[in-house]
Amino acid sequence: MSAKYVETLSEDEAKAELQRLAEAIAAADIAYHQNDKPEISDGDYDALRRRNDAIEQRFPALVVQNGPSVAVGAAVAEGFAKVRHGIAMLSLGNAFEDDDVVDFVGRAKGFFQKDLLRDPAMKLYFTAEPKIDGLSASLRYEDGVFVRGATRGDGTEGEDITANLRTIGDIPEKLKGSGWPTVIEIRGEVYMTHAEFQRLKAHSAKFGGQDYVNPRNTAAGSLRQKNPEITASRNLNFFAYAWGIAENSAGQPQAPAETQSEAVAKFKKWGFATNPLMIRTDSTDELLAHYREIEAQRATLGYDIDGVVYKLDRLDLQQRWGFVARAPRWAIAHKFPAEQATTILTGIDIQVGRTGALTPVARLAPVTVGGVVVENATLHNEDYIKGLGNDGEPIRNGVDLRVGDTVIVQRAGDVIPQIVDVVLDKRPQDAVPFVFPETCPVCGSPAVREVNEKTGKVDSKRRCTGELVCPAQAIEKLKHFVARDALDIDGLGDRQVTLFYEEGRIARPADIFTLKARDERSMKKLKDVDGFGATSVKKLFDAIDARRAPELDRFIYALGIRHVGETTAALLARTFTSMDEFRRVAIEATHAEGDKHAVFPEINGIGDTVRSSVMGFFANDRNIQALDDLLAEVKPQDYIVTVSADSVVAGKTVVFTGSLEKMTRSEAKAMAERLGAKVAGSISAQTDILVAGPGAGSKLKKAEELGVEVISEDEWFERVQQ
Repeated sequence: MSAKYVETLSEDEAKAELQRLAEAIAAADIAYHQNDKPEISDGDYDALRRRNDAIEQRFPALVVQNGPSVAVGAAVAEGFAKVRHGIAMLSLGNAFEDDDVVDFVGRAKGFFQKDLLRDPAMKLYFTAEPKIDGLSASLRYEDGVFVRGATRGDGTEGEDITANLRTIGDIPEKLKGSGWPTVIEIRGEVYMTHAEFQRLKAHSAKFGGQDYVNPRNTAAGSLRQKNPEITASRNLNFFAYAWGIAENSAGQPQAPAETQSEAVAKFKKWGFATNPLMIRTDSTDELLAHYREIEAQRATLGYDIDGVVYKLDRLDLQQRWGFVARAPRWAIAHKFPAEQATTILTGIDIQVGRTGALTPVARLAPVTVGGVVVENATLHNEDYIKGLGNDGEPIRNGVDLRVGDTVIVQRAGDVIPQIVDVVLDKRPQDAVPFVFPETCPVCGSPAVREVNEKTGKVDSKRRCTGELVCPAQAIEKLKHFVARDALDIDGLGDRQVTLFYEEGRIARPADIFTLKARDERSMKKLKDVDGFGATSVKKLFDAIDARRAPELDRFIYALGIRHVGETTAALLARTFTSMDEFRRVAIEATHAEGDKHAVFPEINGIGDTVRSSVMGFFANDRNIQALDDLLAEVKPQDYIVTVSADSVVAGKTVVFTGSLEKMTRSEAKAMAERLGAKVAGSISAQTDILVAGPGAGSKLKKAEELGVEVISEDEWFERVQQ
């Protein structure tokens, strides 16, 4: 890169520099997108882009149509680069009833109860704004200049769609006004208006093109076009409502304002479109009234919304209230009632999942619900078909479901289709009750409903017992292992997994990583199989080798342990930090006498069901052997917990007991977790600190017996310097 500062370049020097930068950026794009072999680091690539933008700002007359900063014509090569969000783009918890909103406000008042009691004049204000049904995007600005944009992706990592985002008129290339942080990620929703959707749909029909389903999906597909010219032709829009990283020139956090509402007002001054229906109030009744008002306007807004989002207004209180799993505690989405439609139940299929669960699926005569064509709906389990809920109480007034029934379908939360009622007066005379199979439809093994040893309750799911012989379970477990949100092995999708399993090439996860070595010894080479070739096989083996050091949370999730989803896997990874430690503790707990949960630590966010499931996994010698075979090929990375550099309690296990006087119990837990500590609910030999308030009882006595350090609430604040 040229050593000359942009401010010192002459016009001729700038022109030559822009040409050089264009060639360097194009070469980097080809290496990254087409060849999957980056030749420069992300940091160096970003530096090229920033320098290009800076020169074009100083010499706007030198900007060329096909230059790196001009969206139209700057086609993206195969695929999109991945962007790791500096601050995760979280989802929101949902509210479907008014009482859920009342509970949300009540939780806020409970969390800040001590503050409210200390200051009678204090009020908790909330914002309320429409929830746009579009595609979330994050826009990074440096020194006020747009440098990169990404989709939300999985919340941690998204797709680099900078070129496509530059085609949207609502997204400024340079922020207006002043006062913005040196680096800020503006976040919001990309959407398509109803008018633009109808125009595109009519145009496509005229020329025999595809039939677009709804504005949201069309907007998302438009943003993922490889050619930005196509995106530009779709006339997308953007509403700004949030932000990620916000830092000053020294790299220190710099919030754009003190409240949510003030921040959004600043976004508008900086050149963004913000939603005019946002309000701020301290009244729950006003929040719900605004929800009704927005709902009444839904059909006339000109764009799709699926609810109203409420957020605690003060940013400092948001920080204190914190997060749970992948959602903030200080925000919630109040979803609109799902739209309904009537159709015919044409059949009931039984699917066998990777855990052996037999799940019934309704086959429906196609019907449009909320702008989406629905042909299937979940039926959950055999009791649901009979008209019974998980608690044994009647649902749908106890009416069962029969093939041939006329049924009412809705999309719960506008996402998951489900049958909510049966039109009995239209039931065919020859319709008969559905008989749920007691054998696995895939392997013929007995399918049973487990009984919980503690509660005596019968499991709502019927499960295949053919763990080792059932192809459905084996294949589904392998598919889960290689899926995008698990190990994400490129080129090893559902089709390849099924083919390799049926040909006997892979049966367990470890087989994936020995596939190359076995293929080299085999008489029937994979490259000779129909649909493959030397190049594709090499890419597949390279992709497999690239996953030999996966992130620990992804690896744990990929194992497919029952009840361990992505969020739980991340909590386990954060707690144990290494696979060796997780394996050691789980096996030790499995073979412990007495209370096994006393060995397996209490983890905030993980209950007895998950802990029992984990220990059940490690109680199976076949599972341990399969895991050890896998670990002989794969070395998961240790999980690194990022906490404040000056935190003196990072990594320590803390227990709070007694009556805390300066903070609520939930606020105490939130504070300790922010500082990198692990919060437990009971005293054990692994406890490092007991924070004891007045009235501490048995926990204090046990801590003294075990020699655990005991400190007061005041000493806690002094230690963590809060």
